[in-house]
Amino acid sequence: MKQSVMTSPGVIEFRDVPLPVPASTEVLIRMKRIGVCGSDIHVYHGKHALTPYPVVQGHEVSGVIEKVGGSVRGLAPGDKVTFQPQVTCGTCYPCRHGAYHICDSLKVMGFQTTGAGSEYFAVDASKVLKLPTRMDLEHGAMIEPAAVAVHALGRAGDVSGMKVLVLGAGPIGNLVAQAAKGLGAAQVMITDVSDFRLGKARECGIDLCVNIGNTDLAAAVKEHFGEAKADLILECVGSPQTISQAVAVARKGTDIIVVGVFGDKPVLDLGTVQDRELRLIGTLMYREPDWKKAIELVESGKIRLAPLITDHFEFADYKKAYEYIEANRERAMKVMIVVEK
Repeated sequence: MKQSVMTSPGVIEFRDVPLPVPASTEVLIRMKRIGVCGSDIHVYHGKHALTPYPVVQGHEVSGVIEKVGGSVRGLAPGDKVTFQPQVTCGTCYPCRHGAYHICDSLKVMGFQTTGAGSEYFAVDASKVLKLPTRMDLEHGAMIEPAAVAVHALGRAGDVSGMKVLVLGAGPIGNLVAQAAKGLGAAQVMITDVSDFRLGKARECGIDLCVNIGNTDLAAAVKEHFGEAKADLILECVGSPQTISQAVAVARKGTDIIVVGVFGDKPVLDLGTVQDRELRLIGTLMYREPDWKKAIELVESGKIRLAPLITDHFEFADYKKAYEYIEANRERAMKVMIVVEK
């Protein structure tokens, strides 16, 4: 079978490797779709400090089960599936207390261990989630980022009835905003400096879309949310400027969820954090309940994925996908690698 290997930043080779034989607890998946995410782009540019080369990427995926190991139950050939890409130790304090997503020895497929960038991929059945029969495999490959959004909101508890401010309208910010609305938020505002991305947010049903390149954020928050401002703020950019904006517009006692991945260490006004008793809350990846909720929100139509998928590239053109994203950063939302039609 063919396997895509990034041998060094910006260099992708296709190798012929043996077809995996699933162990007794594994399933063999015929890969269909692989989504390209921001962290993949960091690896492509050599800016992901925790990823060694060579690496096989692919962690936002969907496929169809080809074979199952002898001890696997509840899964069968022909099932549409996706899977959780974490590799955990199972023995550290977080793992022993149900927080395997922040395992002390956490590895992620496609970064610190082999991802699914192949025609077939064998994975332990415990990580596999069956997709609804009617779900498009394009959408199945986006359950992973949708689960990121669900988990991020869960860090704030029950968001029903809240006024939620989402900073950043890229794919993750968009999914966070949609999930907030789907989970019962009273109002959701999303901001960006790109009219294209804000247009996508409107297409996905987000009513309050504000371009902070030409509108004052504080004034927009007051206009739409009133004097009480936002109940919850989620930073989905990973920019020192954006996290500073979050702190500046927060009312006293507001929670700020840090969703964006920061390439540079931000300088933050901790005096304001202290004075207003703000809570900065980190969020990393997800757990299985987040995936199940994400599938439920997509299946019910509360999260719309089709508008976010802007481009497709054949498996053999993996490198062209990265080149396209580099040349079209504003307009490339979710780029999908088609492994098999």
